[in-house]
Amino acid sequence: MRVIAWLVEGTWPACVDAVRSHAPGTAEVVLLHVSGPEVPGLGHGAFAGLLGRGHTERDPGDLLEVLGGSSAAELLDAAAERLGRPCAREERSGRVEREVVAAAEGADLLVLARDGDRSRLGPKSLGPAVRFAVDHAPCPVLLVWPEPAPGLGTMPPPPPHRP
Repeated sequence: MRVIAWLVEGTWPACVDAVRSHAPGTAEVVLLHVSGPEVPGLGHGAFAGLLGRGHTERDPGDLLEVLGGSSAAELLDAAAERLGRPCAREERSGRVEREVVAAAEGADLLVLARDGDRSRLGPKSLGPAVRFAVDHAPCPVLLVWPEPAPGLGTMPPPPPHRP
């Protein structure tokens, strides 16, 4: 069994805990972190547009890429320590939702956490990237709440009945 745990800053402990609880001890576990191109891209764009064309050594986008990579490595290290068993670590970059779906190819389970409005039940508890991964994953998905789930009283009302 191959289990992919998609780790995102702020919600990754819930995913690791779900793997510990639900994946057999013999499962191959892959801890996945995906960095989007947005932040370094903004740095590159600001530099090209405003800060001094021709001086590529001062491009802040390069530094943002390095910092993002070290942050991802630290997150994966912390997750591996919390998992407490052998695992692979995978870092990807690109369109986050598409990279997650691609990483899940051939997996037996994808574990991910809700990333939207977690104060109430309902579809808004999923952000766009998680919704895309849930809808397109080529394997079963375990979707977890990063904290205790809200009560049933927070569920949206049903749509009006039409005769």
